[in-house]
Amino acid sequence: MTRFWWVRHGPTHSKAFAGWRDIPADLSDTAALARLNAHLPQQAIVVSSDLIRAAATADALCQTRTRLHHHTDLREFHFGDWDGLGFAEVAERWPELSRQYWEEPGHVAAPNGESWVMAEARVTAAVHRLMADYPGQDIIAVAHFGVILTQFAIAAGLSPYQALAQKIDNLSVTCLAFDGAWRVEHVNHVP
Repeated sequence: MTRFWWVRHGPTHSKAFAGWRDIPADLSDTAALARLNAHLPQQAIVVSSDLIRAAATADALCQTRTRLHHHTDLREFHFGDWDGLGFAEVAERWPELSRQYWEEPGHVAAPNGESWVMAEARVTAAVHRLMADYPGQDIIAVAHFGVILTQFAIAAGLSPYQALAQKIDNLSVTCLAFDGAWRVEHVNHVP
């Protein structure tokens, strides 16, 4: 059995779309990081998105664990022209498209960005490569809200719209196990 221990990176305190924009995480809550570290399996391998907020969080969790190179396919959704803009500004400038993006996720994408379907395919391909390279292992994957939701949706058999209702807090753990089929062990657990 392979288990993915999806960890959402530390908080960025950004109030705007933060997709491929490289903004740092606030990792000053050392007690939260210690609790998270204690919750995660000690013999797991650690991989992360290459964006600094995920990579720095993963580095903080390495300790005795094996750290794999950053994985670009574990990046957050590419928000294109929306990246760095506030949610209200996006809704004002693209009222119909922004409403569709949240109400009909799947094939709807931000201008010059990617849709749920595109991001899910990218992330799922990375997950399959990691499972092939490290069969039967515990894999701590430090990534982003959207990335984790795509994999949670697959494991739970949810539509993108249904999955968007799930909260994924910073420094939370969503554990998904694969043994021929996906199973959700826990979601959004904050140790």
